Amino acid sequence: MTASVLYDAPGPKARVRNRIYSVLGSLALIALLAFAVYRLDAKGQLDPKVWDIFNNAGVRTNIRDGVLTTLKVFAVAGALSLVLGLLLAVARLSEHRPVRWLATGFIELFRAVPLLITIYALWVLFLTYKTDLGVIGDYTAFWGLVIGLTVYNGSVQAEVFRAGINAVPKGQVEAAYALGMRKYQVMTMLLLPQAIRSMLPTMISQLVVTLKDTSLGYVITYTELLFATRTMANNIIVNGDNPFTAVTIVVGAIYIAMCLALSSLATWIERRGRRAKTGVAVAAAAEPAEAPGVLDASKGPLGPTTDRETQA
Repeated sequence: MTASVLYDAPGPKARVRNRIYSVLGSLALIALLAFAVYRLDAKGQLDPKVWDIFNNAGVRTNIRDGVLTTLKVFAVAGALSLVLGLLLAVARLSEHRPVRWLATGFIELFRAVPLLITIYALWVLFLTYKTDLGVIGDYTAFWGLVIGLTVYNGSVQAEVFRAGINAVPKGQVEAAYALGMRKYQVMTMLLLPQAIRSMLPTMISQLVVTLKDTSLGYVITYTELLFATRTMANNIIVNGDNPFTAVTIVVGAIYIAMCLALSSLATWIERRGRRAKTGVAVAAAAEPAEAPGVLDASKGPLGPTTDRETQA
């Protein structure tokens, strides 16, 4: 029986027990799925007429528009959250105490306040001062959702950046300063590239959270995917009932597909980064150059030897 520091290899009895647990767990999961399908069929949710609504061009158009508005919010909020997170991380690592305290207070505040409350408060604020905020205009719900997602996820991304920067060995920073590099050069050329590469999986995971949190726009009546499909289901009657279950299953599958696509993109970027040939190539060693007359046996180290020196 082999063992490692973190894991003891199971023996014969443990392997049999694990197989039994695996079989029982699989059977329980299959039974749960079968029960769910049975209940859906008993309620008439698996009737072909219910699922035939997705063959309607208007239904597909509503779903497409909902996906596009969701991706638009995600693209803007995701990009802004990365920029804000980077700025907050650099500010929190600043040597100036007021800047560091301000960044720390901002991060802790918006990480502590629930995201739904932040989005709703911003929406009410934009509605109240709609005439004064001419830039926002009729896009109060859009900017309320985008800014709410930005400040929350930007605060989380700031901690991700800070953890990656602090993970870089201190010896590299000291060596960079010893070479005469300035602080901004150390940050941009040494710390940030290594921090981003090491924390890329965590950053993408938080972007997946941002994508899922776009569904909170339903509360402020923004026409993202969840709100659009919910409104559509309210206006459709099949067999005397609204097809909420079918619409929810389809919307859930779309969200899962988008999140899996984003995760796959992150995996591809990470693998490509590992294969990339970065750094300075090491020059091949060359033969040492010989100074004229150094290896001449008839010459001393300081010049030609005389007859008197030879006799001595």
